[in-house]
Amino acid sequence: MSPFTRTNYVRVAVGAIVASFFVAVLLSRMPASVDASFSAEPQPTPKRARKYSEFPHDTKAHKLDCSSCHKFPSDNWKKARAADAAFEDVTEYPKHDSCVRCHMQQFFKGSQPQICSICHVNATPRNGVRHPFPNPRETFDTSAKGKIAESDFVVSFPHDKHIEIVAGNGTRSMSFINARFEETRRRNEASCSVCHQTQMPQGTSEDEFVTPPPAKIGDAFWLKKGTFKSGPNGHTTCFACHSAETGMLPAPQTCAACHQLKPPPIAVDFDAKLAAPMKIENKRMMDAWKRRDSSGTFRHEFFGHVELSCSTCHNVSTMKTADPKTTRVPIASCATCHATPTTDDGGALNYEVDKRKAEPAFQCVKCHITLGKLPIPESHVKAIVAASGK
Repeated sequence: MSPFTRTNYVRVAVGAIVASFFVAVLLSRMPASVDASFSAEPQPTPKRARKYSEFPHDTKAHKLDCSSCHKFPSDNWKKARAADAAFEDVTEYPKHDSCVRCHMQQFFKGSQPQICSICHVNATPRNGVRHPFPNPRETFDTSAKGKIAESDFVVSFPHDKHIEIVAGNGTRSMSFINARFEETRRRNEASCSVCHQTQMPQGTSEDEFVTPPPAKIGDAFWLKKGTFKSGPNGHTTCFACHSAETGMLPAPQTCAACHQLKPPPIAVDFDAKLAAPMKIENKRMMDAWKRRDSSGTFRHEFFGHVELSCSTCHNVSTMKTADPKTTRVPIASCATCHATPTTDDGGALNYEVDKRKAEPAFQCVKCHITLGKLPIPESHVKAIVAASGK
């Protein structure tokens, strides 16, 4: 080995020893938790799996102005509804350039790009058939995608600004009267019935269940007709007033004025496993049930309930549909009939609270489906105390 080569070898060897010494010192000063993960090689940051078959509007990159992707009105708005019912609206998916400008790689990935399935039934260049757009709802809800779809949005509807709106049939031919919510029940109910009607009422029929129950149903729960009230389904009712012709704000193209991202989920009195065997195909009914955050079994058409004014249970003047805290029915409304001075006086609330005290595993089922398993809220106990007059 030549002197020059030997010298270089020594230098490299010494350098390696020194480097090893400093690494050893560094490792000796690190916490044990860091020791285990230390590596001379940089580790890639774990990436969260992305599901390109869905378009979550709450993703940071997707929180854009609605007009960035959606055109108002859509090119097909005259065909989306019957000719005599058509009005300018967003009734079609965004154009391809809305997707490509951010997702070029996914757009051309494979023979059936996953991202195309958001709009297209079969994601192939040879098949341009698309799923119905979520608007109009009456078309979308009956489609295969619409039956299972969950919107990213809730509609922000301030009831206090609409109480005086009264209509005979809830269609586009609305009229107005000067009325205050505190006036007669007849006007109250007329105002509410513009948008809300009993879903699948039983009426005089002897068939009380939404779908046929098991032969030996006994006292087990099975959803009954007339349980829920409907609400406006899409833009038809809203655009009767908020249109280009009336000039009433917010304008139809101002999507974000009404459509807001869903707030964090809250506990609801709904059990998907219980509902599954009922095979309820009515999308609006199921949507209403999934939003029930008080009594999941409450039936509007029950003879003791049908005679009540809406304001008996609902504080309409403070209700804002995008805020669950303002729409929840307070126990005080139920206690009017269902809390009595003592259990012997027949109060359903008294009975179930007493049963829970005696049997901790007892589930309150007269009013609840899932919430009856939780600890009894203080509000329920206070309602019984108030009924007793103590």
